[in-house]
Amino acid sequence: MNLIVYVGKGIVKLRSAYSSATMCKELKTNVLHLLPQTSNGPSAEHDSRPDGAEVLAATVKALKDGLVVAVPTDTIYGLACLAQHHDAIKKVYDIKGRNGQKPLAICVGEIQEIYKYCEVKVKEELLADLLPGPVTLVFERSEVLNKDLNPFTPLVGVRIPDHGFLRRLCQMCEEPLALTSANISSQTSTVAVHEFQDLWPRLALVVDDGPIGDQNRLGSTVVDLSVLGKYRVIRPGCAFSSTVDLLQRKYGLCEDTIE
Repeated sequence: MNLIVYVGKGIVKLRSAYSSATMCKELKTNVLHLLPQTSNGPSAEHDSRPDGAEVLAATVKALKDGLVVAVPTDTIYGLACLAQHHDAIKKVYDIKGRNGQKPLAICVGEIQEIYKYCEVKVKEELLADLLPGPVTLVFERSEVLNKDLNPFTPLVGVRIPDHGFLRRLCQMCEEPLALTSANISSQTSTVAVHEFQDLWPRLALVVDDGPIGDQNRLGSTVVDLSVLGKYRVIRPGCAFSSTVDLLQRKYGLCEDTIE
């Protein structure tokens, strides 16, 4: 049986892999489909409209249980877990086969949450100009952030994706998510859920929002703003030109060329 649940502007269709005869028996992952809107509003298979909080709550529970989920962002698909959960962080690295010296970014729902987990040295107006959006900003980490997250660096990248479902998920968790691309480390980023289907058996939930963005697979632009008055581009990403132009022209930041 399919469950249609309205979430924000769209609908989430929850299909349990346990009860679906079309899924492999060994696949034990719930797949949540964010259904597109029609000109007359969200499309649905019937008129029953359970509270969207039901599905969000199920996703929050999976995260609170220390599990890893796949989620859409405004750039590519990602893997997420609670940033404050030690064992969940280890699972993300294990699932991806990721080098333990490569950091994970955190994802929050609102700009004000950045100040709790990061030491911010730029104007709040700058944050508001770039976020929500396809940009990861790197700051010095605060003492509140899980010490087991990126213990090899005093810095942390933070994102607020321009994606309503993911932002609401962060808000409901009431703590940051650790976020990284949904793929095996060093392989191509994914813009559709079938592209990382080999990871599904190791995930608690997969949220399917269809093909993402313009398919460029570049991911977010990563910029280090930890040095007062300077910026350093760590990864050009999909918003490089507009981000650098804003930092230089509006805020007068200088490029930090010191490695």
